[in-house]
Amino acid sequence: MNIELIPAIDIIDGKCVRLTKGDYDQKKVYNENPVEVAQHFESLGFKRLHVVDLDGAKSKHIVNDDVLRAITAATSLVVDFGGGIKTEEDIEKAFDAGAAMVTVGSIAVTNPQLFLNWIEQYGAEKLILGADVRNGKISINGWKEDSSEDLLPFLKQYTDKGVRNVLCTEISKDGTLQGPAIDLYQQIMKAYPDMHLIASGGVSCNDDIRALETADIPAVVFGKAFYEGKIKVEELF
Repeated sequence: MNIELIPAIDIIDGKCVRLTKGDYDQKKVYNENPVEVAQHFESLGFKRLHVVDLDGAKSKHIVNDDVLRAITAATSLVVDFGGGIKTEEDIEKAFDAGAAMVTVGSIAVTNPQLFLNWIEQYGAEKLILGADVRNGKISINGWKEDSSEDLLPFLKQYTDKGVRNVLCTEISKDGTLQGPAIDLYQQIMKAYPDMHLIASGGVSCNDDIRALETADIPAVVFGKAFYEGKIKVEELF
């Protein structure tokens, strides 16, 4: 497959978990040791990893940077890290702990100037704009709040400044195994054809990944489908 394949590890209390639709009350623990999970992904042939600090997203500062450090020390995976990156101290912590890239969402809404400063300081290739969408609006702070920002204009202000990497999660799909929001991703790609768009939310099987590839979506994140045994990895490579 040409589509970039990015497995995800979501962390609460140092454990590998998945939520449904971003609801912290609908939490399922899949593994007590995220490092083992990351090593398993690497052994299967994956090169990339998306790590989300769900404690961090909720508490508005990085919490699980020690888990990130352990994963990057134990594997050669190219890891992007998100969740709770709100300050200069947070972003430095993430890079110090071995993240190749950071995913920043809420700050791009609440403090655009800081996000633009980071693009200038670290380079656009090191930052992934996290655009989490619910009912067409950008959602922030661990999906606890919806902003007034509409998706496409929100993306434009940053693509105009050189941002290429965008991770877009359709929250109503996330963790549901009901198939990804392909129409939404096609709209984004039509508006911004040069974007390295990472689709996230709803992937349930290999066919969903193939459908995203057929729709020319550059990359996909998946989690629950893998943990529930619904992805046939040998057919992906």
